[in-house]
Amino acid sequence: MSESHSEELLAQVAALPAMPGVYRYFDADGGVLYVGKARNLKKRVSSYFQKNHGGTRIGHMIGKIVRMETTVVRSEAEALLLENNLIKTLNPRYNILFRDDKSYPYLKITGTDKPGADVELPAAASFPRVAYYRGAVDRRNRYFGPYPSAWAVKESIQLLQKVFRLRTCEDTVFANRTRPCLLYQIKRCSGPCVNLVAPEDYRHDVQNAEAFLRGETQAVLAALEARMMRHAEKLEFEQAAELRNQMGALSKVLHQQSVETISDKDVDILAVKVQGGKACVNLAMVRGGRHLGDRPYFPSHIEDAAAVQEFDISSDEGADAAPAVPVEVQVLEAFIAQHYIGVPAPPALITSEPVGRELIEALSQQQGIRIAAVHHPREQRRLWLEMAQKNADIQLARLLAEEGSQQARTRALVDSLDLSPDDLDGFRIECFDISHTAGESTQASCVVFHHHKMQNSEYRRYNIDGITPGDDYAAMRQVLMRRYSKLAEAGRDPPDATPPRGSGGSAGRLPDLVLVDGGKGQVSMARDVFAELGLDLAVIIGVEKGEGRKVGLEELVFADGREKVYLGRDSAALMLVAQIRDEAHRFAITGMRARRARVRVGGSQLEDIPGIGAKKRARLLQRFGGVRGVAAAGVDDIASVEGISRELAEEIYRALH
Repeated sequence: MSESHSEELLAQVAALPAMPGVYRYFDADGGVLYVGKARNLKKRVSSYFQKNHGGTRIGHMIGKIVRMETTVVRSEAEALLLENNLIKTLNPRYNILFRDDKSYPYLKITGTDKPGADVELPAAASFPRVAYYRGAVDRRNRYFGPYPSAWAVKESIQLLQKVFRLRTCEDTVFANRTRPCLLYQIKRCSGPCVNLVAPEDYRHDVQNAEAFLRGETQAVLAALEARMMRHAEKLEFEQAAELRNQMGALSKVLHQQSVETISDKDVDILAVKVQGGKACVNLAMVRGGRHLGDRPYFPSHIEDAAAVQEFDISSDEGADAAPAVPVEVQVLEAFIAQHYIGVPAPPALITSEPVGRELIEALSQQQGIRIAAVHHPREQRRLWLEMAQKNADIQLARLLAEEGSQQARTRALVDSLDLSPDDLDGFRIECFDISHTAGESTQASCVVFHHHKMQNSEYRRYNIDGITPGDDYAAMRQVLMRRYSKLAEAGRDPPDATPPRGSGGSAGRLPDLVLVDGGKGQVSMARDVFAELGLDLAVIIGVEKGEGRKVGLEELVFADGREKVYLGRDSAALMLVAQIRDEAHRFAITGMRARRARVRVGGSQLEDIPGIGAKKRARLLQRFGGVRGVAAAGVDDIASVEGISRELAEEIYRALH
């Protein structure tokens, strides 16, 4: 195997130190193939190049290696942390990879818990609000979570409203209330905006709400009871009755949540299921003693990564060689190592598989807290794990069923069009649509179907300029030329020529099928473009609307002269074509509307106008009800807003017109 590698690479391998570290393999295009760690870099990396691995998965990977990078570290724990940081950053082909999901939501209570005795707070700031929040946390507010879903946050906010009656309104709304809102009427807010609750009492409610979120429910009940008794002793029976009702509401919530006897405050429950080359890790969260729900994760590269991992273990010969690691453990350890890079870990992890002590120690070191992992839990923890395991089974079964049906639809389309792709999983479709309103703000969309599903990250929008307004054919010609001219040029270059910039990856190759939303006219324009570029006309198909433009009656129009085809209302192939066409239409319309909105307000938003900061912008929006209201106002009206001079008002008016 070493004969196929450069002398420079082999010399680099021979010079490696016998120390712990992390190594990265790269292919000829600069893509990362694999990131690994080793207790002994020289021994581990050398094993890859010492024998012929044939046509195995590991052999395919090693055959692609043209470059290597290594980093020496001080300990195995440091190597483990660096390895997974690099995996998450570089997206290597042969590692188990958990894609970054959208960030976790938090429950936010505005303001700090100790603002300082000498600081006089504004009216709104002296009554903290509870809100849903997603993003980076800071020290100016208090955050609770993370939560597995937006629903879990909103449910918690509703509980706080029922029991502690904290406000949820924005500060601008709070500052302009003259009478209590509906939430006060239905006993979901104590009405601080119109001074219906004393600041001291509201502060107590905020403190109790925070204690409840931390799981200190018995302490909250005790504090409420003590306050109730003090009011009763002073014959303040109305205030005492309010606290009694609050205690009753809290007790009811605790009973419904079944948390009154649970000692665990913050726990993550992790269950893994592997089947059919796919895997699911189900993460359930307990925060403040309350089970908040769960979220499934589906890693990629399971089979390739398992093959490399098996080779790594077999290469560690000798007394210290590690035993074979089940793929379930590999998946779970990969999730723990990658997931908690950007998410705070709780002090307790309940796992369906035993994970390595080294990993948990490294995680504790990274998080700065002592973390314990329990594999065989008891009592309530066992029930949590059983529920998480069942959900992992269900989610993976659903994924396999969906992927099976998606593959069947792709196969049905390929068979219907008499195509013979080399790789059905790699079958790629690009679909184009044109959208405008009476010729205004014309945009073209390109959506991509690949690996049996829509690939949102590869969608593109094209602003169409320099054509007669409303000329859809010219718009289609322009977008197809912009999309495929460089790819056609790259295809005519000699094999050893350097590919054009941005031509790497699946987005840099011609698709197996090009769909255009339209009939003979649009297909004719696409045919002219492809003929001019020297591309295969057989890949172009138009989706022509049927009689009455009814869904299910569409016909396919071919650019190479074949007769039109009607696949049938119940055809799986037609369903796939319609889905891709509708997605292109949706993507084009949303882009066109956004562009039109920008054009109609002069191409500028308030924040783009020099001299307009956050406070002035807020005052303008509050006065006029939005950007459209500001645009409709005259210079005198704009100048009447606090902080807006006559000169600035004229500048705002010009910018919005």
